[in-house]
Amino acid sequence: MSETLKHIPVLTPAPVTVAGIAIIATRCISVLMLANELGYDELVNFVHRSAQAWDSTLIFVASQLIFLFELRCAFTLMRGSNRGRWGYVASQVVVLGYMLLASMGWIYPEIFSIHGESNVQIIHHTLLQKLPDAMVLLLLFVPASSRAFFRRR
Repeated sequence: MSETLKHIPVLTPAPVTVAGIAIIATRCISVLMLANELGYDELVNFVHRSAQAWDSTLIFVASQLIFLFELRCAFTLMRGSNRGRWGYVASQVVVLGYMLLASMGWIYPEIFSIHGESNVQIIHHTLLQKLPDAMVLLLLFVPASSRAFFRRR
């Protein structure tokens, strides 16, 4: 009987679908908004400045890889992959860690940093900026339907 149950398609729960779509939409829209805000000349200047030193280039390439990794995680978690869910958690830990360290001036280059008058203000602004990602994580881990969906896979 368990062999026949493996062939029954499992519908993706709404919280998981919403989380996956939210990851894809927020990442793609944020890139479009950044490109629109900077304009062509500033975008080219940003890429050029990022390629001036090896450490800036490394951070820039790493940010692009994380962007692609997050998109991959979104697609795989909507198919029920627990690795996609935990991969997204890992990417958020890396991004938050880098943003906090770069914003406080503890590591260089500070390409993706948040400015503030004090460390408390920097932490506050960084956490506010990561709030949508925290909501996505809640959708992936808190609802019983989400937990059951990833346990079945």
